[in-house]
Amino acid sequence: MKHLITLAAITLIGSAATTAFAGDCTGYVTGVRPISQYNHAQGNGFLAVRTGPGSKYQQLGEVYRGDEVAVWDRSGSWYHVQCMSGTCTRPLWGQPNPNGWVYGKYLDIGGVCP
Repeated sequence: MKHLITLAAITLIGSAATTAFAGDCTGYVTGVRPISQYNHAQGNGFLAVRTGPGSKYQQLGEVYRGDEVAVWDRSGSWYHVQCMSGTCTRPLWGQPNPNGWVYGKYLDIGGVCP
């Protein structure tokens, strides 16, 4: 009986240590111009949130320097994110709390990431 309990505990601990859930990774938008230099037409002061992982995909929203995002997935250098807090909750263009793909060069991320 003692061996069964020990085996069950090891199995439980081992599976908990390797299980990562989507959204366990968070990040902040960095490397884009400040919002004081915002110009949507010229692409300044924001990071585009797109419908897919690449610049050829349609822009559906924006996140701004300092905004916090949850990271859900990764495809190469692109990350699927959801706005958590910051100016992206009341964006200057696009939908509030955008959920889509951004170029990873402009994120400072940490946690259990994809």
